[in-house]
Amino acid sequence: MLYRISSIIILFFLMLNCKKEAEEVRQFYDWKTIQVTATAYNSLAYQTNSNPHITAFGDSLKPGLKYIAISRDLLKKGLKHNTPVKIEGFEGWYLIKDKMNKRWKNRIDIYMGIDVKAAKKWGKKKILISYGIPKE
Repeated sequence: MLYRISSIIILFFLMLNCKKEAEEVRQFYDWKTIQVTATAYNSLAYQTNSNPHITAFGDSLKPGLKYIAISRDLLKKGLKHNTPVKIEGFEGWYLIKDKMNKRWKNRIDIYMGIDVKAAKKWGKKKILISYGIPKE
């Protein structure tokens, strides 16, 4: 229960997108950095499934949100639903809101709304990400 309450408070601070609050958020987590392969996706049926606006965790996707999907092997490393993530080369914090197909390993998929050109331009890259694991 305490974890859920602190997660809600932390998410509130993330949404404010203010430096002071961002610093406060950082103190609630132990931060880890790993290298992953990063691709991009859109909320379009041909890229996902027949309901492209709902994630594997049950969240709703809307263009403009800073969300990512992760390969399922990363769950074991502490990257779970709603974990805050800093992505090399991107501004702000992203939240884990989706899971990828089991065939992918050590990979994230950056949500780019319905902008297929931006997703294709991003392509596939090896990058560093930092993610927060809640302090006990």
